[in-house]
Amino acid sequence: MFDIIGKRFWYFSISGVIILAGLISLFIFGLKPGIEFGSGSETTISFKTQVDKQQVVQALADLGYGSGSAIVRGVIGTTGTDFIIGLPELNDTAKAALQKGLTDKLGEFQSGGFQTVTKDSAAETSRNATIAVIISSIGMLLYISWAFRRMPNPFRWGVCAIVALVHDILVVLGMFALFGGLFGWQIDLMFIAAVLTVIGYSVNDTIVIFDRIRENVKNYGSAGFEGVVNRSLVETMSRTLITGLGTLFVLIALIIIIGAPIQNLASVLLVGIITGTYSSIGTAA
Repeated sequence: MFDIIGKRFWYFSISGVIILAGLISLFIFGLKPGIEFGSGSETTISFKTQVDKQQVVQALADLGYGSGSAIVRGVIGTTGTDFIIGLPELNDTAKAALQKGLTDKLGEFQSGGFQTVTKDSAAETSRNATIAVIISSIGMLLYISWAFRRMPNPFRWGVCAIVALVHDILVVLGMFALFGGLFGWQIDLMFIAAVLTVIGYSVNDTIVIFDRIRENVKNYGSAGFEGVVNRSLVETMSRTLITGLGTLFVLIALIIIIGAPIQNLASVLLVGIITGTYSSIGTAA
């Protein structure tokens, strides 16, 4: 039988290095709030001909949106024609003038429409997102502790699952801070939805493994707890990996086919599913 648990300190070391790199990215770049958390207007535009990002930045500066007032992001998976533009709050007149100005300077393009959020709405969204993450974590801790109430130290099972969740969230935040620094990515509501989805996915994987450990404690308890945990990991490994790979294939297809509208959601889920699968095996267990 594979000795997975015996190499746990290697897993902890790998996690530590990745999380440290993520924390450094957070410290250097921080998280750039999107309009849902910082207010403003945002639109996705698709040019009919290839346009360089710097050309878009220069055109916006010529139209009065320079000195950091406009954020231009290229869309992964496109050939230099699609961009997401973040701007201060714009009224209808300013939007029309912006569209005409960009058309005159860079050629025709299709716009996905403007999304505008006020400062009050942004503050409320930030508060609700924070509350949602905290409540979901507390709820999972209490549920897991109750589900394993007949095991010794049931609260410890819940704490281990939450530690694995914190691991996943830190990796995702570090990755997004790095992408924000390199590509100008911003956190938005899709980012929060993806983080909550990663939390649920990771806990699901962890509970499957924990439940097998609980069963095997009854059947193979004489082998010692470390042996029981290792046996449980081996027995659930195929299920865990197949589920993760199946989800990854779908996410990659979504990124390629849909692109910009779900870029944040799919990218966070992609990283989150990988680290969630890893943490269920190498951290929680």
